[in-house]
Amino acid sequence: MRSASESAPRRGWRQGDAFAPVAVRRQWRAGGVQDGVAAVCPRVVIVGGGFGGLEAAKALASAPVEVLLVDRRNHHLFQPLLYQVATAALSPADVAWPIRRILRRQRNARVLMAEVTGVDAARREVLLGARREPYDFLIVASGATHSWFGHDEWAPFAPALKTLADATAVRRRILTAFERAEASDDPAERERLCTFLIVGGGPTGVEMAGAVAELARQSLPGDFRRIDTRKTRVVLVEAGPRLLASFPEALSGYARRALEKLGVEVRLHSPVTRCDERGVELGEERIDAATVVWAAGVRASPAGNWLNAPTDRAGRIVVASDFSVPGLPGVFAIGDTVLARDAAGRPLPGVAPVAKQQGAWVARLIARRVRGAADPAPFRYRDAGQLATIGRRAAVADFGWLRLSGWLAWWFWGLVHIYFLIGARSRMMVALEWLWSYLTHDRGARLITRD
Repeated sequence: MRSASESAPRRGWRQGDAFAPVAVRRQWRAGGVQDGVAAVCPRVVIVGGGFGGLEAAKALASAPVEVLLVDRRNHHLFQPLLYQVATAALSPADVAWPIRRILRRQRNARVLMAEVTGVDAARREVLLGARREPYDFLIVASGATHSWFGHDEWAPFAPALKTLADATAVRRRILTAFERAEASDDPAERERLCTFLIVGGGPTGVEMAGAVAELARQSLPGDFRRIDTRKTRVVLVEAGPRLLASFPEALSGYARRALEKLGVEVRLHSPVTRCDERGVELGEERIDAATVVWAAGVRASPAGNWLNAPTDRAGRIVVASDFSVPGLPGVFAIGDTVLARDAAGRPLPGVAPVAKQQGAWVARLIARRVRGAADPAPFRYRDAGQLATIGRRAAVADFGWLRLSGWLAWWFWGLVHIYFLIGARSRMMVALEWLWSYLTHDRGARLITRD
């Protein structure tokens, strides 16, 4: 039997409101008992500990709710620097932090490491295999995964970068290729082993190509005796007409010239038609490469299937202007897993600032509804600009009103990324690693590890 305090709605909630708690009547364990009376708090379940999910959880710290953050991994990953782990510039611990530690001082938050397998919207429960977790509000921030555009059979030969495991696997492939080339007596095989091909001319592909070129031409010379790593071939393949398509054309042109100055071969109008263990085919042209990295596309998580919600061709949930999922009261979706538009009707980009702003806004919406207050002003994305680095002292920055390229953009890129890292230790360690690499051209994370 429930006590009166458990069954009565919390002050500020409206009887019959679609957002009133119907699945959960729990005591708020963290400070929910005042004057001997148990407070009833609605439960917010957040799926995903990425930029959007973590921001939503933190924004609910002072709200009268119980927060449960569910993620299949125990860490939050700073994906913009993942390529530096793959190219031995940073270690995994420099770009990832335990979610429990991030939220350890938030008394109304709990973290659960589990994999979501579905959502029972009728019963307001998140399915974690055989386990069920009830919710009053649900925020789906499960992000995106790799997309090989219908050719998933290419995945073993062209790994992508989305997780720490991906990054360490790519690092292993890159470093092992040089080791195998050093041991080979076949000139043709050496050439294949020292050929690296990156598919996709977006920020990840551009940054990856520049980093591999710098690794081969600046960090590794002198480490090997039988091969000259400065002769390494790095090829960047893009199906479209230019690199960094979301940037102004002048900055795209600068990026291409900067890459070519590093020795990177840039192939535009060159879609991949075949990929196997020996390399790739670009139409009738074949490039033999021992290491291929896929940076060409992503697709949304299966959240649309969990919710039986309308999606676009990329699997992104089509949400309302307040990020609610149509027909599912109390359910919101944010970040890379949704198709959201700005006031002009243009799709919002799948970048970290968008997810963070969406997470904070949805958290504010939920907090106001719990307290019985009016909804906040409609969401408006504040575009902070976009950045991409090409290599040592070369980057591009587009803020709309200001466009930068070269060393100034590179310094700005570094400062911005250090600022958004979590914790003073991470900022200090990454800054020291970059300073050391800048002065010595050395990359201290050149470790070959196996799963």
